[in-house]
Amino acid sequence: MTHPAQTGMLLGKFLPPHFGHVYLGDFARHFVKELTIVVGTLQREPIPGHLRFEWMRQLFPGVNVVHLDEELPQDPSEHPDFWHLWQTALQRILPCRPEVIFASEPYGQKLAEVLGGRFIPVNPDRSIRPVSGTAVRADPYKHWDLIPPPVRAWYAKRVCIFGPESTGKSTLTQNLATHFQTLAVPEYARTLLEWRDGKLDPADLPDIARGQAASEDALAPHANRLLFTDTDPLATRVWSEFMFGQTDPAVTALAESRRADLYLLTDVDVPWVPDVVRYLPNDGAKFLERCEQALIATNRPYVKISGSWEQRMQTAVAAVETMMAKR
Repeated sequence: MTHPAQTGMLLGKFLPPHFGHVYLGDFARHFVKELTIVVGTLQREPIPGHLRFEWMRQLFPGVNVVHLDEELPQDPSEHPDFWHLWQTALQRILPCRPEVIFASEPYGQKLAEVLGGRFIPVNPDRSIRPVSGTAVRADPYKHWDLIPPPVRAWYAKRVCIFGPESTGKSTLTQNLATHFQTLAVPEYARTLLEWRDGKLDPADLPDIARGQAASEDALAPHANRLLFTDTDPLATRVWSEFMFGQTDPAVTALAESRRADLYLLTDVDVPWVPDVVRYLPNDGAKFLERCEQALIATNRPYVKISGSWEQRMQTAVAAVETMMAKR
C-alpha cells in the first residue's frame, strides 16, 4: 500500500499565473502536508520573474514558494546534461526531497524519476480550467475571468483623468468607470485636504502622491480590464511646482515611476465652481498649460477633453475604446 505523501513539489513558469495554476497548486497542497512551489524564470521572458514569484506567494500563503532564476536549458534537446542540471538546481533550493511531483504535462514523470519521487498527474487535458499562459499573454482581456486578481493588476489598462480643478474630473472618472463596468480611483488629495478644512501645506504633497498611488494599487487587482484614476502623482508634481515653486524628491520619484496608458486632459471651458479644496479661480488656463507641458515633457499619451458635459463623455469614451482596440 502506498503511504500518504508528506512532501510534494510542483514546478512552473507561471507566465503568467492563471486559475489553471491555482487549481494545480490547490490540488497539490491538499494532497500533501508540505508543498513547495518552484517558480522557474529566465531573464528574457516577457513578464519579470520577481513579479511571478511574488504573485505565487500572494496566491499561496502558507505554502513554501521559491524562486529558481538560473539560466537553465528549457528542453532536453538544448543540452546533453539537461536533466542533471535541473536535478542539481532543484536539490539546491528544495528544503528536502519531495515524495511526489505534481504536473499537468508529461515532463512531470521524468522529473519525478530524476528527483526520486513519484509522479501525480493533475488535469493533463486542461479541461477543469481551460486556459494556458500562452492564451492569456495573447489576449488577457478575452480570458479575464481566468486571471487571478494579483495578475489582473499587471494587465489592467490605466486611464488617468488629468487637468485643472473644477473641470469635471471626478464626475468624468466615475462616469467612465460606470460605463466600462469597472472601478474608479478617487482623488486622494481631496480626502486629505477636506479633513484639514482645505489647508494646503507643501509637507502634505508627498503623502498626497503616496496616497494616490496606494489607492490605485489597492483597487487595481479588482479592476475589470480598465482602471480609471482621478489624477496621479504627476498631477501632484504639477500642483507642487505651480503652488510652491518646488517639488519634494519623493513626489518626483513617484511621478517618474508611474504612468497611465492614456491621459484625458480636461479643458477649462466649463464654469469654475467654488469649493473648500479649490485654490485657483483665476489661473485655470495657466494650470492647464502646465498640465499639458508635463504630459508632453514626459511623453505620455493624452487626449484633450472639451465641450459640454455630454461631449466630454463622448470624447472620453471614444478615446478609451480606441486605446483598447490597439492593444
